[in-house]
Amino acid sequence: MPDSSSLFDELQTLATEQRNPHSTHIDTASTEEILRVINTEDHQVPIAVRRELPHVAEAVKIVVEAFENDGRLFYVGAGTSGRLGVVDASECPPTFGTDPERVQGLIAGGREAVFRSQEGAEDVPEDGAEVLEQHGVRENDVVCGVTSSGRTPFVVGAVEHARDEIGCPTLFVTTVPRADLDVAPDVAICPVVGPEVIMGSTRMKSGTAQKLVLNMITTAAMVRLGKVYENMMVDLRRTSEKLVERGLRTVMMVTGIDYEEADAVLGACDGHVKTAIVVVLADVEVAEARRRLDAADGFVRPAIAGDGTG
Repeated sequence: MPDSSSLFDELQTLATEQRNPHSTHIDTASTEEILRVINTEDHQVPIAVRRELPHVAEAVKIVVEAFENDGRLFYVGAGTSGRLGVVDASECPPTFGTDPERVQGLIAGGREAVFRSQEGAEDVPEDGAEVLEQHGVRENDVVCGVTSSGRTPFVVGAVEHARDEIGCPTLFVTTVPRADLDVAPDVAICPVVGPEVIMGSTRMKSGTAQKLVLNMITTAAMVRLGKVYENMMVDLRRTSEKLVERGLRTVMMVTGIDYEEADAVLGACDGHVKTAIVVVLADVEVAEARRRLDAADGFVRPAIAGDGTG
């Protein structure tokens, strides 16, 4: 457990623990004015994230290299930050057809903490290290710490263990200035959003900034891995009626065929959208479409053109 006086001193210096001068009247404001204050402050978030894009690009490169070498991405966080990692990880399989093991969200306090706050669970650095060991994190994986304060012991402990003991690449997403970090990851992404509308409520601007960054990391990585054709999901898993219809609509939009034809082609391709697109646009049989996609490392454009497929 950290020393209470030391923690008190640390909290006094954190931007997220400062009073926001633009919201000191919020307790006497009308509902519409409360919302206007929140909305005005939220406008700062994408600007802060934009300043960090070079560092996000570095992170994406590391994640892509890991995925290409059968590695995984582990988000590690507590509270809101931990939940955001769990959400981003859980949305990759239906969106990009990835194995659920490929991107994982680890949260202090475990599964129960996703639904109900487990505040004391974040205070022990060794617990962060232990959770990585429990999940068999290896050298070819990537560990990404996510923490508004930049100091959460569970997260810092995990990142330092990953870097020093496991030897895998490390990322760190936080909303405190880079110069104030006491941890040294391979890449730090630090969108500084300033004090929250409600002092210390990091589920607000800090949480929004972190969500934007995590979305960027996985989405850009999946695009670089051929999971997207033009701007459409083509590796989605048809695990619900909505996704079945989205797959059909995608094939129709890309190829220009009608609903019945798209349904028939997807049926022949075992529901695989990429394969169906190549079958129609390259005018080849299913087996040839699959061969082309394999030869093109899953990228649709070269598979259609036959580039590098002999």
